[in-house]
Amino acid sequence: MLCAVCCICFLTPPSNIKAELYEVRGYILGDNGDEESVDEYLSHALIPALKRHGIGPVGAFTNAPNDETGDKTIFVIIPHNDPLAMAQNREVIQSDQQYQGDAAAFFARGNRDKSYQRISSELLAAMECWPKVKVPTAVTLNKNRVYELRTYESAHEKLGQLKVDMFNNGEVPIFLDCGITPIFIGQAVVGPYTPNLTYLTMYPSEESRLQAWKSFREHPAWKVLSKVTKYKGTVSKIHKYVLVPKAYSEM
Repeated sequence: MLCAVCCICFLTPPSNIKAELYEVRGYILGDNGDEESVDEYLSHALIPALKRHGIGPVGAFTNAPNDETGDKTIFVIIPHNDPLAMAQNREVIQSDQQYQGDAAAFFARGNRDKSYQRISSELLAAMECWPKVKVPTAVTLNKNRVYELRTYESAHEKLGQLKVDMFNNGEVPIFLDCGITPIFIGQAVVGPYTPNLTYLTMYPSEESRLQAWKSFREHPAWKVLSKVTKYKGTVSKIHKYVLVPKAYSEM
């Protein structure tokens, strides 16, 4: 944990040391995972415990029917106010007796009947272009909404920082103009794909998601920005998940 805190301070400009942090957990179910068990744990143990200690909103998502990754994963997004708060939050949750009781059945499982295959984890620091998680109230009332979780890998740190600069210097306003609504945008501090940035966006429906990205690709400002020489080749690989929210998601 101390190493992660040190990395945050090293990667983040002094004016933004208090940037929000986002933990992106992926409960990888695999072929034999028990989705209902993970849902029960998240909805009745973990998320209520986080809420009791002022941590949230917490997002919970799973693959949409038209997601093309082939993975079966439950994604959980946990925001933290700063590095110190994140370190303290883990200790507080583990010492929460109600949480321990509510999660007892989940943690009583052994190697032969485990609920999930593994947990993937990524820690992000909020970027200047979107410094706080934003969940419009009307969003959670729309049962047809869909999301995209995207990760942009870069070949090395310099190219990764240029992609961050590209977002900070013009990409996000184009998103908004095209109907692509960010929930969070963050630069990876630690994770399996560093250097990278990851962001979550929301759409009223699957049809509006497809139309939004069509509009983005055709947007005059994007055509100009994407041709800026220093920004070319900044992304080496894209991971894209099309997601739908769990019933207990707060995002």
